[in-house]
Amino acid sequence: MFSQCNSADNKAASDETSDSSATTSKESEWIILFDGKTTNGWHTYGTDTIGKAWKIQDSALYLDASKLLDESHTKEGGDIITDDEFENFDLKLDWKIAPKGNSGIMIYIHEDTTKFKTPWQSGPEIQVLDNAGHPDAKIKTHRAGDLYDLLSVSKETVKPAGEWNHVEVVSNKGKLDIYLNNEHVIDTTMWNDAWYKMIAKSKFKEFPGFGTYKKGKIGLQDHGFSVWFKNIMIKKL
Repeated sequence: MFSQCNSADNKAASDETSDSSATTSKESEWIILFDGKTTNGWHTYGTDTIGKAWKIQDSALYLDASKLLDESHTKEGGDIITDDEFENFDLKLDWKIAPKGNSGIMIYIHEDTTKFKTPWQSGPEIQVLDNAGHPDAKIKTHRAGDLYDLLSVSKETVKPAGEWNHVEVVSNKGKLDIYLNNEHVIDTTMWNDAWYKMIAKSKFKEFPGFGTYKKGKIGLQDHGFSVWFKNIMIKKL
């Protein structure tokens, strides 16, 4: 299960993690979503297993994109999501991306493959990107830390490819705040008129239901580039 811990250390939590469902959290307790040793608690979207390209490397969850299925997907990879859903939460994790790389962190994913073929069709994405090397960086709302295709970061705080970045996502009763490397970079409110007008002007207008779910799963994107995640934890608010 996802283990509860007041520490940010994967190692400290790893001995407590044994199966794939989150325990009931008490207020102020952190739930460790990745124990640094296994992929317990995660599965590839729309399946009950996880792609073999998702590996453990130096206590990080690593997508090995050395073999591609096509230009934007890894062979035996796929977008992965948590087994459990979350409503109001404080999510913390660290990520680093390969040079010229692209990935993402998704929230409020509604896992219904009859409606949504991929997680990003229902769940808003925090962009993971090599701003210096990937062409998406030329688009204002597609840069690292952006709420993808919706909002740009208020300041540039991302570190270069190959270096660790710390992200925190706090979503509480519609208020959404995103921090990148301890700087507050996104401040918005979900599920109000302004939110839906913003979606209507984005690429996500093609997907009825996108950004509407108030409870959902957390996801990590396979975009065909090697990417690493660690210290993944969440607190229910």
